[in-house]
Amino acid sequence: MTATPVPTWLTILTGGVIVGASFLFTSLMTDHAAIRAINGWRVLVPTPQATQTAVRWLVRGISIGVLLIIIVTGLTGPRTPTSNFAILVVWAGWWAGYTMTVYLIGNTWPLINPWRALAEILPSIRQRPYPAWLGAWPSVAGLLALVWLEVISPVAEDPSLLAFLVIGYSLITVAGATVYGTDTWFRWVDPISGVFRWYSRLAPFQRTENGIAFKLPSTALAERRVAERTDETAFIIALLWTTTYDGFVSTPFWTDLARPIVRIGVPPLLLYFLTILGGFGFFFFVYRRAAQRARKTGRTYVTPRFIEGWFAPSLLPIAAGYHIAHFLGYFLTLTPALLTVSTHPNSPPSNVQILVLPDWFATLPLLFVLLGHVLAIWIAHALSFDLFPGKLKPIQCQYPFIIVMIFYTMTSLWVVTQPFTPPPYV
Repeated sequence: MTATPVPTWLTILTGGVIVGASFLFTSLMTDHAAIRAINGWRVLVPTPQATQTAVRWLVRGISIGVLLIIIVTGLTGPRTPTSNFAILVVWAGWWAGYTMTVYLIGNTWPLINPWRALAEILPSIRQRPYPAWLGAWPSVAGLLALVWLEVISPVAEDPSLLAFLVIGYSLITVAGATVYGTDTWFRWVDPISGVFRWYSRLAPFQRTENGIAFKLPSTALAERRVAERTDETAFIIALLWTTTYDGFVSTPFWTDLARPIVRIGVPPLLLYFLTILGGFGFFFFVYRRAAQRARKTGRTYVTPRFIEGWFAPSLLPIAAGYHIAHFLGYFLTLTPALLTVSTHPNSPPSNVQILVLPDWFATLPLLFVLLGHVLAIWIAHALSFDLFPGKLKPIQCQYPFIIVMIFYTMTSLWVVTQPFTPPPYV
C-alpha cells in the first residue's frame, strides 16, 4: 500500500504550530532559579597544559599539510568532483561534516585552523591597531561574499577554481593576521572563524579556565551575551540568512522568479548579489522590529538595541538546525567517496562509490529544522527570564520574537520541502 504524501502547506503549518506550542510549554516554567539551574549544569574535565601544547602543534602541522594537499590536488588532480580530494574535503568533509561537529560537539577550529598556524609561524612584525569602528562588520561582508561566490560560480565543482580561491583566501587571511594580530583578525575579521565561534556555543562541550565543561546542548547560549554590539547581531542574522539563501536559490520558485527579471535586462550576477543583500536586510529588519516591539510588550525601559543583542544568540539553533537539514544528506552521500579519495589523494580510483540514502531519510531534515526552532524557543525563554524580573514581563517580552521564529520556521520548512532545482544562469 503506497503512503499518501503529506501536502507541503500542511508540513509548513505544522512546523509553525509546533514552534508556537513550544513557547506555550516553556511559558509554564517561570521560576528564575530553576531556569538558571538547567542552563548552569556542567561537568568539568581538566586538561593539562603540556598535553594541550603537544596536541596543538601536532594538529596544526597536520592541518597545514592538508591545506597544501587541497591546493595541489585542486590544481593537478582529477577534474571529476566526486574523485577530487580538494572538492570532497572542502565541501563534504569540512563545510558540511566538520561544521556539524562544531555545534554538536565543540569548537576545535582555533586548534586546527591552518591559516592561524601559518600566521603564528611567520616572523612577527610591528602590528597595526585594528579600527574599532569596523567591529565585526568585515566578517559580515565576508560571509555574505563567500556564500554569494559559492552560489554564482562553479567553485563547488571546479577543482582549479577552488584551489585559486583557497590560495587567495590564504594570502589575504595570513597577511591580515600578521598585520593586525591573530587574535584580532580571527576574532573580528575572518568570517569562517566567526561561523565556527558562534556555532560552537550550541555545543555541550565548552572551554573554561579549568578545562572543558560538559553542559546541556545549547544552554551556553543563555550565559554568553552579545550585549549591545549591533555588528555581532548582524553576523548572527547573516549566518541565519546565508543558510536559507543557499537553499532558496535552488527552489523552483526562484527559477520562476529569476528568469523574467533577467529577461528585462538585469544581469544574473547582479540579481544574485542584490538578493543576498536584500534578504539579509529583510531578515535583519524583521528581527530589529521584533526587538522594538518586545520593548513595548514587555513594558521595559531596556533599549531596543540592547534587547536585540541580548536575544540574538537564540537565533543560532535555527541556523544550525537548517544547516544540518541542508547538508547531512550531502555529507552522508559523499562520505564513501571522501574516505576512498583521502587514502589516495593524488591517484584516486576512477570509479568511486557514493551512498544512496533511503526514502525515509527525507523526513529527517524537517525534524532537524523543528528541533532547532524548539531549542531557540527555550534559549529565548531563558534569556528573557535572566533579563527581566517577575513572571509575566519575561513572557510578554518574548511575544514578538516568537512570531519572528515562527516566520523563520515556516520559511525554512518551505525551502526544505521544495524539490532541488539547479540555480539558473550560474
